[in-house]
Amino acid sequence: MAEDAVGSGGVRSRRRRVRAVSTSHDEQKRTRPQEAGAGDGGVEARVGPRPEGEPFFHPYHHPAAGWGAAKSVTKFLVRERALVDGPRAIMKMNHEGEGFDCPGCAWPDDTKGLHLDLCENGVKHVTWEMTRKRVGREFFAAHSVTELSGWSDFALEDQGRLTEPMVYDAESDHYVPISWRDAFALAGRALRELDDPNRAAFYTSGRLGNEATFLYQLLARELGTNNLPDCSNMCHEASGRGLTDSLGTGKGTVDLKDWDATDALFIMGVNAASNAPRMLTALADAYRRGARIVHVNPLIEAAARRTIIPHDFVDMAVNHATPTGTLDLQVRVGGDMALLRGIAKAVLDQATSDPKALDREFVDRYTSGFEDYRKLCEATPWEEIERQSGIGRADILRAARIYRDADRSIFSWCLGVSQHEHGVDTVREIVNVLLLRGNLGREGAGPSPVRGHSNVQGNRTCGIDHRPEPEFLDRLARVCGIDPPRAHGLDTVGTIQAMLRGDISVFVGMGGNFALAAPDTEATYRALRGCALTVQVSTKLNRSHLVHGRQALILPCLGRTEKDHQRCGIQSTSVEDSMSMVHLSVGMKKPASAHLLSEPAVIAGIARAALPASTTPWAWYVEDYDRIRDTMAQVLDGFEDFNRRVRLPLGFRIRQPARELVFGTPSGRAEFSSAPLPDVVPAPGTLALGTMRSHDQWNTTIYSDNDRYRGVKNLRTLVFMNPADMRERGIAEFDPVDITSTAKDGTTRTLNGYLAVPYDVPRGCAAGYMPEMNVLIALCDYSEQSDQPLMKHLRVTIGRAAAS
Repeated sequence: MAEDAVGSGGVRSRRRRVRAVSTSHDEQKRTRPQEAGAGDGGVEARVGPRPEGEPFFHPYHHPAAGWGAAKSVTKFLVRERALVDGPRAIMKMNHEGEGFDCPGCAWPDDTKGLHLDLCENGVKHVTWEMTRKRVGREFFAAHSVTELSGWSDFALEDQGRLTEPMVYDAESDHYVPISWRDAFALAGRALRELDDPNRAAFYTSGRLGNEATFLYQLLARELGTNNLPDCSNMCHEASGRGLTDSLGTGKGTVDLKDWDATDALFIMGVNAASNAPRMLTALADAYRRGARIVHVNPLIEAAARRTIIPHDFVDMAVNHATPTGTLDLQVRVGGDMALLRGIAKAVLDQATSDPKALDREFVDRYTSGFEDYRKLCEATPWEEIERQSGIGRADILRAARIYRDADRSIFSWCLGVSQHEHGVDTVREIVNVLLLRGNLGREGAGPSPVRGHSNVQGNRTCGIDHRPEPEFLDRLARVCGIDPPRAHGLDTVGTIQAMLRGDISVFVGMGGNFALAAPDTEATYRALRGCALTVQVSTKLNRSHLVHGRQALILPCLGRTEKDHQRCGIQSTSVEDSMSMVHLSVGMKKPASAHLLSEPAVIAGIARAALPASTTPWAWYVEDYDRIRDTMAQVLDGFEDFNRRVRLPLGFRIRQPARELVFGTPSGRAEFSSAPLPDVVPAPGTLALGTMRSHDQWNTTIYSDNDRYRGVKNLRTLVFMNPADMRERGIAEFDPVDITSTAKDGTTRTLNGYLAVPYDVPRGCAAGYMPEMNVLIALCDYSEQSDQPLMKHLRVTIGRAAAS
């Protein structure tokens, strides 16, 4: 057995192969749960496809993107038989005025007319949607739900596009065809007959366009409920709440032009090369013009090293890579807030001798609470900052020096910051640091959260919010002539809890894969199976169709790439990116089936059946989406003159008052937060584990069992560990291990037989892939600040697998 060691260069590991247990495709589909306490119906052990070979690991040292991405895309197009359709789509994706918006991440489109503004994972996502494979009545007649429940999640999605509405027949255990009229009648009757509209929940995935989003929340609120859980409840809820508390706005204040002008970028908790790959262009451009780039992450990800941008043809031709970082800080899991406190403490210490270190004029004029924060920083000992962050004082001072020397700085972050107990406090600490040097309200400076899904920010803007503001409800009532409920509704965790209590009997899922995305997989399965009716609006078969209520509907819809024909012609939908730009998206392909409806049409069909006395012109809206936008313009702040402005080149940016130094806080100023540092140091014998996506994955969609940038092939059921932690436990590379989490309520959950992989992570930390590891996240393990599941901070013990 080779011994692994961690030095300044990271993990040194021999290339090592182990013999995997080989199974046929049918055997793989029948795989039953490995998890202890899986419960009735089981929790499937495999999410990704059957591995193509033995597990393999060797650290990846090549540039991000570049030829590795080109080869990966080519292989994917060949596998999906999309060598013609794929390149055609590439030439239409993210094109100003005439193309469709990538259904992947929410990174903004290039503002300078770039015609290859795309990435490897975007191409995969689009190709996956445009597949020629079809799932129709013949498929469902051949396969029962019980049989399909044993298939891997990859195998389910790989069957192709759904083609017609289906309803579950309990007697045969098969889905059978149903007409759209009858499907709407079934859903409408179930909603109409509820004794309380709060017994329904309407879940939203970030893929849903703005127009459909507005109709969806209108349906829920006209019915009488604010039960509007969404994927943001699991991802960036902490960011919205933290920014709102500090600045009076739930969004970042910067745009791409600011990224082009900044002197320093602090990238926190972001695996950009996989989750927002087009950010690589901005990082490379920033490095070339001399900006300093600090990456903060327990793992040194590919985007922190160097890249070759595929549309830089000269660099591709000569294989010339550009660095994308100047400093890496490997905080312990959950240690970001302590690091930020250290940077603030250093800036304030320096300000005693260097008056330019602190922008005192800005602080006095625009902020509140500074003196309390200053005293807090002064009272926080360096020893505690080092202990909680996992970073030595010298490195923290290096980061503080970069911040001090930069005239303009941007802090950008993702789920590595937000999915913690103290996520809101950490986001507020980011704002604290920005305020110290006046990095707000001017070019090249400010907070910049990186949203994940393509329109998740637009969903919240357009009304998907279980805690709506009274002003929004007032305008909705006045413009739409309804009496919307005022009581707060349920978020994702609250919805699952309510289903388990029997308080929710109808669940409608608008896109996404709720069963697989939510925490506490076993509890989520029980919750969905306890519903009277589950309705899933989807493009492809997934786990949520098999984990269903006593009655169940699958309603197939158009994809982002497809032409949306309505009575008044081909329609466009709008989306909002991470930086508040709103623009149109127009599909290019013939729909996968003549029986597909658009998402607005599906929503309108359900609404007309559920609300027969409604005066809302549902059918009229669907005929021409301009009509929906005209109504949205009267209801939504920042959407005035919507139809004209959204057709401008690049669309329009929603006004962010905090960028103009207008703060909707109780004090009317930007507010410093003075939260104490949380204790994130694992107890003896335990590790802090964070879940994450692999590179060949988009949310719950798995393209392969590979994770190129982390050097892994043919393996997803793994746990990355510090080599010293492995040696301490007598664990060697690829040894099977059992992972047990302990929840807030003291209950435990275990994954058995995962393979340990030595990796350059801080001592006391570990990492593994979602959604497989969602099994470990108890329903009670959510943040008291944001109500988000603690997907980045699980308390676990890991030991050699028990002998079978």
